[in-house]
Amino acid sequence: MTTEHVHLLIIGSGPAGYTAAIYAARADLKPVLYQGLQPGGQLTITTEVENYPGYPEGVQGPEMMIDFEKQAKRFGADIRFGYATSVDFSGLKKKVIIDENHTIEADAVIIATGASAKWLGLDSEKRLNGFGVSACAVCDGFFFRGQDVAIVGAGDTAAEEASYLAKLCRKVYMLVRKGEMRASKAMQHRVLNTANIEVLFNHETVEILGEKGVTGVKVRNNTDQTEKVLDVTGFFVAIGHDPNTAIFRGQLEFDENGYIKTKPGSTYTSAQGVFAAGDVQDHVYRQAVTAAGTGCMAALDAERWLAAGGH
Repeated sequence: MTTEHVHLLIIGSGPAGYTAAIYAARADLKPVLYQGLQPGGQLTITTEVENYPGYPEGVQGPEMMIDFEKQAKRFGADIRFGYATSVDFSGLKKKVIIDENHTIEADAVIIATGASAKWLGLDSEKRLNGFGVSACAVCDGFFFRGQDVAIVGAGDTAAEEASYLAKLCRKVYMLVRKGEMRASKAMQHRVLNTANIEVLFNHETVEILGEKGVTGVKVRNNTDQTEKVLDVTGFFVAIGHDPNTAIFRGQLEFDENGYIKTKPGSTYTSAQGVFAAGDVQDHVYRQAVTAAGTGCMAALDAERWLAAGGH
């Protein structure tokens, strides 16, 4: 196994990782960034992005991530293919194994591995992802203005996203697998008192219909096993996210949802010289622009920590 020393290692390549690389490279920290299993992160499975400042006509998610990467490279960031397979943050030098065969010893590490949306696991869901199927109502709800949509989920996020969609869409069907919602009473009250939200309790998704876009969703009533088709053009999945933190277990403190804990108002983690940015430490906002913001914070925090003798 080969070993290499780097000043600053960035793990992950979404808006947080690339923004951290841009700031760190300009600060002459000579960052090395490993892109991970999904270079560009969640935005590479997003089609149109219309809410990121600076793109007045909107931009394709993958195209935006290419722009971020080019900008980081322009300032000298070393962008590499490969993914972290294990870490050891106990020593002064942070050890990270890449692709199980290369050891990086870093003075400081920025973690920007993001989170992955939980999906139902249907073939039709995968096929139509980005073509009417979405895991982010705030990102994509605008495209369904005046249309009928369905959302699946029973927690606070699902209730919040259903309420958001109700302001844009003509009709919102909320599919709840059990006979009750998990959302807080306040959120349930809001949903049940919104005229254009119809909550279908004891219903689950059988299949999402459509070839090049969503034309409907087949649902099953779990009480009597009957099936019916809802005429919708959009299908939103709001059953939660999993932070991509498996390799950091036992190395860092997590919150109750499994996200990396950072000190309030900063990107400092529980390990000295290790910083976390983006969706891996944010289960509240989960937007490209907020991820980029914390990427900037992480680079500045790392720069100050290293300058203070943190190496």
